[in-house]
Amino acid sequence: MKLPGAPMQPISEDRIPEGTEWGYQLKWDGVRLLAVVNNGDVKLYSRAMLLKNDTYPELVAALAKLKGKLLLDGEAIVFDPVRKRPVFQLVLQRERLRNRGAVSQSIGRDPAAYVMFDVLHDGTDDLRHLPFAERHERLQRLFPEPGERLMTTELYSDGRSLWQWVEANEWEGIVTKRLSSPYREGKKHRDWFKKKTALLLDVDIVGLTYRSGRVASLVMVRNGAYFGRISLGLTEEMKALLLAFAESGQGSSPFAQLPSDLKGERVLWLPKPLSCKATGLEITDAGLLRHPKIVSFNS
Repeated sequence: MKLPGAPMQPISEDRIPEGTEWGYQLKWDGVRLLAVVNNGDVKLYSRAMLLKNDTYPELVAALAKLKGKLLLDGEAIVFDPVRKRPVFQLVLQRERLRNRGAVSQSIGRDPAAYVMFDVLHDGTDDLRHLPFAERHERLQRLFPEPGERLMTTELYSDGRSLWQWVEANEWEGIVTKRLSSPYREGKKHRDWFKKKTALLLDVDIVGLTYRSGRVASLVMVRNGAYFGRISLGLTEEMKALLLAFAESGQGSSPFAQLPSDLKGERVLWLPKPLSCKATGLEITDAGLLRHPKIVSFNS
């Protein structure tokens, strides 16, 4: 059973392709995993093709119950029953664990599930050349009912309705797939596209981090609390103006205690906060904006 050099990855696209040649799936807020199953022997591989068995032993145990030979593509997720959706921060916490004891505690607290969206090999059959619609039908026949740890994501025909549901329920986004597409490694294709939801928030910039004579990032505050650092969306002109503003007066830290990820950084505090609009995927459990990007400064 030959592994791909890299999983097939969707390409970011703000427009949702429409027409009968396309199918639509939820974008699960998790970590990509390829699963090799060989009559009870299981190997889990990350997107970078690193072995992840020790990170997700509960998924290894669930997949080990399967008979035959399979090569599956999907994501490890941790579902939050309160938010009623997967939460990336929870699965990221699992990814950062480095000993079995901590992993065991995490399983008891936040067990992972494996959401499958493709099957590349079944028995002696390599399926990668088949159209995606056929591969998905085969996957559904293999896993007709969701289990405690294993489930198949649905394939929908109405992308706009699915997108509206995703926005209303604050899920990560959708993936659009050409139903006739074979499985191609990486992003060398025009067959899979992703569109993510994003928050648009008013935040205050109170300082900037400064490295090697250059502005590295801006320090954000929202509702008086530290909200993370932001650098995406900044132009060199913006950085120069912000640096000049920071150097024009002596600002001070608005925090009673310096946030941990600012320790060791050289921070220049602004004379007064600057209001701006920022976008991001979600607010993490730590109260920080995930994948933040500057949209505009408020006048």
